[in-house]
Amino acid sequence: MKKLKKRSITFYIFLGLILGALTGVLMHYFVPASTLRDKYIIDGVFYIVGQAFMRLLQMLVVPLVFFSLSTGALAMGDTASLGRVGIKTLLMYLFTTASAIALALFIAKIINPGVGISLSSAAEQSPEIGNAPSFKETILNIIPTNPIAALANGEMLQVIVFALLVGIIVGQLPQKLSTFSNFLEEGNDLMMRMTSIVMKFAPLGIFALISRTFAQLGFDTFLPMLTYMVSVLLGLVAQVIVVYIPMLIILTRLNPMPLFRKIVPVATFGFSSASSGATIPVTLKQTDEMGIPRKISAFTIPLGATVNMDGTAIMQGVAVIFVANAYGIPLTMSDFMTVIFTATLASVGAAGVPGVGLITLSMVLSSVGLPVEGIAMIMGIDRILDMARTAINIIGDVIVTLICAKTEKQLDEKQYYSSVTVDANEEF
Repeated sequence: MKKLKKRSITFYIFLGLILGALTGVLMHYFVPASTLRDKYIIDGVFYIVGQAFMRLLQMLVVPLVFFSLSTGALAMGDTASLGRVGIKTLLMYLFTTASAIALALFIAKIINPGVGISLSSAAEQSPEIGNAPSFKETILNIIPTNPIAALANGEMLQVIVFALLVGIIVGQLPQKLSTFSNFLEEGNDLMMRMTSIVMKFAPLGIFALISRTFAQLGFDTFLPMLTYMVSVLLGLVAQVIVVYIPMLIILTRLNPMPLFRKIVPVATFGFSSASSGATIPVTLKQTDEMGIPRKISAFTIPLGATVNMDGTAIMQGVAVIFVANAYGIPLTMSDFMTVIFTATLASVGAAGVPGVGLITLSMVLSSVGLPVEGIAMIMGIDRILDMARTAINIIGDVIVTLICAKTEKQLDEKQYYSSVTVDANEEF
């Protein structure tokens, strides 16, 4: 019975996704443009319901990360273990990101998106793209000058650093701060319960988000950029097949099938929200389902949502080839190495929010002398691709977390290989 309940929730998540896509496409092509359709349904009901769900998720992120990470550091106790996990996690995230860019460049050079497309009109549009932070700013921004402001503003790297410090120090003074330890643990329990309640509205929120996206875009927007889209999507699939699965098997000797069976709900949420950060609560609950202890996942998942942007890196690699082809600018092997290095650094500290890839893309294009005006052509279809690459980002976060848990001998393999048995009320 519990298994059926679990499946029924997953079923409703997919139902919301599929019905949302169908509703959006039907409204775009078969419902005439009108105030009722555009103002009251697409930008009214769909927008309000979708954004309300996103705001509920975002409401959970900072306190959940703070309490989970603090209690995780507290439970780990040994600072040497924490440091080992941290270094291991960062190295794996950097490796997967660099691999993603290299893979994207390879695929894009074969397909050659952008050949025959003129970007002269796009250059006239002068898109407004924010500036990516410099490397030194990224490093300094890790350290919070005001932890309360960091919590209030959702500065995830700063929240991670502050939460780790709190957990480590409280763990070193257990007698004096036992009351505070209880506060952290009870706060973590509270946030997990709140997450379970919010996730009950997920199918409705997903339906509204997807309906609005497809109602606004339709399919016409995609046709001129088909080779670009195919290159990005092939890169995302290749990242899973060529990088993630071999990495998991080689480093852990685990069968990847249970992982991909249990990761589907998380990837669906990531696809629907296009936000790694907003999906953190769902990801943490699902890693529990995989037998990964919270003291590991509470550190690696929030960190991954901030620094692990494999899907974004793939988009940037393909975009570099696309813009170079469209403007007729040849690239050398040295340029490709520069792109790999720059895009890897750009992914560190890039907030896990919708559209951040376009900001860091301007930095990558500039690094090899390509005009940033080329981004204007990409902006029209970025929302759909952003959804797909966010799902890949999250899969990468979970795989690195699983590898960390296994190599630290913390993984409950019996739970990992078990069938889904969590009650529907506790699924998320």
